[in-house]
Amino acid sequence: MSLREKLVEHIRENGPMTVAEYMGACLHDPEDGYYATRPAIGGATADFITAPEASQMFGELIGLWCAHEWEALGKPAFNLIELGPGRGVLMEDLLRATQRIEGFRDNCNIVLVETSAPLRDEQADRLPDAEWALRLDDAPPGPSLIIGNEFLDCLPIRQFLRGEDGWHEKLVGLDEADTLTFGLSAAIPGPESDDEPGTVREIAPALEALIYEIERRLHDAPGRVLLIDYGYVKPEGADTLQALKKHTKVDPIETPGEADLTAHVDFARVAHLAANAQLAVHGPITQAQFLRGLGLELRADALARANPKHADRLQRELHRLTSPDQMGELFKVICLSSPNLPPPAGF
Repeated sequence: MSLREKLVEHIRENGPMTVAEYMGACLHDPEDGYYATRPAIGGATADFITAPEASQMFGELIGLWCAHEWEALGKPAFNLIELGPGRGVLMEDLLRATQRIEGFRDNCNIVLVETSAPLRDEQADRLPDAEWALRLDDAPPGPSLIIGNEFLDCLPIRQFLRGEDGWHEKLVGLDEADTLTFGLSAAIPGPESDDEPGTVREIAPALEALIYEIERRLHDAPGRVLLIDYGYVKPEGADTLQALKKHTKVDPIETPGEADLTAHVDFARVAHLAANAQLAVHGPITQAQFLRGLGLELRADALARANPKHADRLQRELHRLTSPDQMGELFKVICLSSPNLPPPAGF
């Protein structure tokens, strides 16, 4: 039975699903979900490309950031944790950039938080010294540096549409031909709002649980969390759910389990939850601001001087990472820290 057939059967028996339930099934079904069947996440042959795949400079600068923050923690034995590490490219570049920093690798316990079996296999080829956890709270306790690049955008969202008669939740149901389709619930109670009819609001239910686990970890032992993703600081009231297949946007409901489903991250919500958890919050700032603050342009110039034949490629990578029409402004960066630490690099 295909994932589409399973979803149709589920809806027949239980009624329409929330968008979050639909996203969760499409991404994480153990047999037919996107992450269960596609090891080539984020690469040139995948449905989308991530910053680490676009340029090794990205992972190298994140590595140097980690080394700087490890020193700020007092150079303890620590967990280096990556949330949703894809093919392991970012961690591989990070470790290469820090291999000459005295004591960093010897004190570093690499933990990859990954639910996909195919991806864990590919990560193991690149990172044989790593250990794996299914959830952040399964990772070992102690001082930690946690990296999440394009992790939050995969958290399933619920969507609510402002109608003339109030708020409605967007649902996935069946039409008369038993085809999957989007629809709306009856009007539901909602907060008083000045939102115009047609406004869409999105909530990621799992975000609060994630921030709670980060809160527990960073109050038990010193550490920082660096989160990088595409998203917004001020919600624009638009539908941000999207499906990518072979680098092209497709209908999110057309091929369940065969396209990557994501939504823009509400960074104001991340910052609000973290501040309420008594964590220090730095950012959000744009990816361009963050990478330039870490010296990306100097790094690109140094590599170009050392390898003149690669100068054009390096400029293209620099453009991809920082240009407003590429990843530079749409992608945001936020750092959550244990209280009483000095400000992190790049902010």
